[in-house]
Parts: sequence; C-alpha cells; structure tokens
Amino acid sequence: MASSTTGVSVGIEKLSVEQLKALKEQTDLEVNLLQDSLNNIKTATGRLENASFALHDLSLRPQGKKMLVPLTASLYVPGTLDDADKVLVDIGTGYFVEKTMVEGKDYCERKINLLKSNFEQLIEVATKKKNLADEVGAVLQAKLRQLAPST
Repeated sequence: MASSTTGVSVGIEKLSVEQLKALKEQTDLEVNLLQDSLNNIKTATGRLENASFALHDLSLRPQGKKMLVPLTASLYVPGTLDDADKVLVDIGTGYFVEKTMVEGKDYCERKINLLKSNFEQLIEVATKKKNLADEVGAVLQAKLRQLAPST
C-alpha cells in the first residue's frame, strides 16, 4: 500500500499501473464508504436534535393537553398528555427505556455530542483517504502518459 491512515508513506511511484489502478479503486471505495458514514451521522444527529426539541416542547405542555401523537413520519393520532415528566427513549434495536424528561434530554445531548465527535474524526480520515486517492490518481495518470505512444 502507498499510505495508511497513520501517515506512513511508501513510494507509490514504484507501483505498477495495475497496482495503482487497484489502489485507486480501493481508496475511492473507502472514500465513498466514509462519505456514506458521514451522511448517516448527519441524519442521526438531525433526528436526535429533533427529538431533543420535541422533548423540550413536550415539557412545556400541561398535563391533560390534547395533542396529535406521531406514529410515523406522516401518521398522527389524537391523544391526551398524561405525564410529561416520563418519556420512553429508544436506545436501539427496538429497546425502549423509561426516563424522566431531564434524563431523556440528557440522553439526547450525550448522543448528539458523541455523533459530532465521531463526525469530526471521520472527516479527518476521509480527508486523508481523499488526498491519498488524489495522489494515486495523479501518479497513475503520469504513468499512463509515459506508456502512451508519442504522437
């Protein structure tokens, strides 16, 4: 390999055209996977921020308040607020935990901070991979020009 995420560099100029093509394909694939992960983190962060806003809004409503309860993104049913101090928090894979409103807000904030930290780390890795892919692409193009017959 020409480089790793730790920055150790090996002369990619010494690789054959076939090796360079394989390395370029691999790094492009890794960049695309990292980009998908970044998009997933953005989506998850947005959902958690929406949940945090919803919890805040819910905490301001009085007990007995009539409201529409979302069952899906586009399906709402009428309901009555029974106890705004207790909420169910989705902790993943279909498991829900009952928490107080304060604990629910804290859970959302902690998850948002964790996702933002992961996002920043992935940005660094994606940037390094993108730079490697660009470098490999430039060396590959130079080698292909050398191999092309002069006109």
